Amino acid sequence: MEEIVYLNGKLIPRSKAKVSVLDYGFLFGFGLYETIRAYNGKAFRLDNHLARLRYSADRIGIAINTAVIRKAVLDTVKANGFRETRIRITVSLGEGTITPNLASCIEPTIAVLVTEYKPPAPEKYRDGFKVIVSSIRRNSRSPVTYMKSANTMEAMLARQEARTKDADEALFLNEKGFLTEASGSNIFLVSGGILITPRFEAGILPGVTRVVVFEVANHSGIKVREKNVRLEELLQADEAFITNSLIEIVPVTEVSGKRIGKGKPGPVTKRLASAYRGLVAKETR
Repeated sequence: MEEIVYLNGKLIPRSKAKVSVLDYGFLFGFGLYETIRAYNGKAFRLDNHLARLRYSADRIGIAINTAVIRKAVLDTVKANGFRETRIRITVSLGEGTITPNLASCIEPTIAVLVTEYKPPAPEKYRDGFKVIVSSIRRNSRSPVTYMKSANTMEAMLARQEARTKDADEALFLNEKGFLTEASGSNIFLVSGGILITPRFEAGILPGVTRVVVFEVANHSGIKVREKNVRLEELLQADEAFITNSLIEIVPVTEVSGKRIGKGKPGPVTKRLASAYRGLVAKETR
């Protein structure tokens, strides 16, 4: 059966959903998005995603009503009826003139897409991801770096670079050579029992799952440290893993051909992954 999508106030079949060729999301990539996972038909940490969306929208001048979008998400999830769900919220400045002029856009475009979600194969969690370091550098001084921008060209190019090298993900360094994040996820490493992750100012997206990892680490008595991280520190770590709302916590066992730790998921990673799944089960039952 065809999926139902939400577009500008209406639930309609996906094939009927149309956006103007003068939409600034299409013309210039001027928009934002959020990706959310729903378990048992319940979106996990939806309000956190909406808060991040609202913060970025306010910064770039897209007028949105998060209460309306929240209802749109719930209605779209219900209309499709999937048990395990991938939710994509996209907002753009809307339709405007072909000559760039932000003031020409009157109403934002708001879309919610819902598809059935299948997580990575079990062996990926058992054996871990192989990642590379992208040739692309992140700009820690760009405001776009800190938003979930609809323009994901850099991330897509980095992921394609990973595929050509038979890797699962690609990591970005910033212009100063510090580790930032992966093309679609945040990165953590474990050294001496301490959980380490790049500081926000290095040029990372403030991941919703990243914050949840902080929560479960705190509840598990695991110390977390945010700092500037050199690539060498990651390569010498005992463990590493990446996180996002869809894949949750996935071990990283190889970076650019070098084994991390013992080359298999470590005890801290396993402990946090178990705690994360427990929290999800509690909040979505």
